[in-house]
Amino acid sequence: MSESSGDLLKGLIVGGLIGAALGILYAPKSGKETREDIARKTEELLNKAKEEYEQAVEKSKLAYESATKRLHELELSAKEKVDEVENKVSEFAHHSAETVAENKNRLKKAIDAGVEAYREEKTGKPA
Repeated sequence: MSESSGDLLKGLIVGGLIGAALGILYAPKSGKETREDIARKTEELLNKAKEEYEQAVEKSKLAYESATKRLHELELSAKEKVDEVENKVSEFAHHSAETVAENKNRLKKAIDAGVEAYREEKTGKPA
């Protein structure tokens, strides 16, 4: 529960007690009846404040649990995305290595063919 909510709750309780006390004090009753009314009103206000506090605590717990659950879901989602990216990078690296090896073999064959053609041209005989 936030500080401002706590202050509001305190203000309501204090204001309610003061209002009840003033109302009872100005009512035309005996001292005993007035004390009983004050005690009863005080008990009612305290019970109401306790209920409000418990509701606020319960709402806070639910909000905390909801936020924790959502963060866990986001963490799992982020891990999945990281795994996907790692797999794609790995596939790309593997594919690139294969492509480089193939191109290297083609280049070697082309160079060998060029050297062979040069020798044939130079000597006039096939090797």
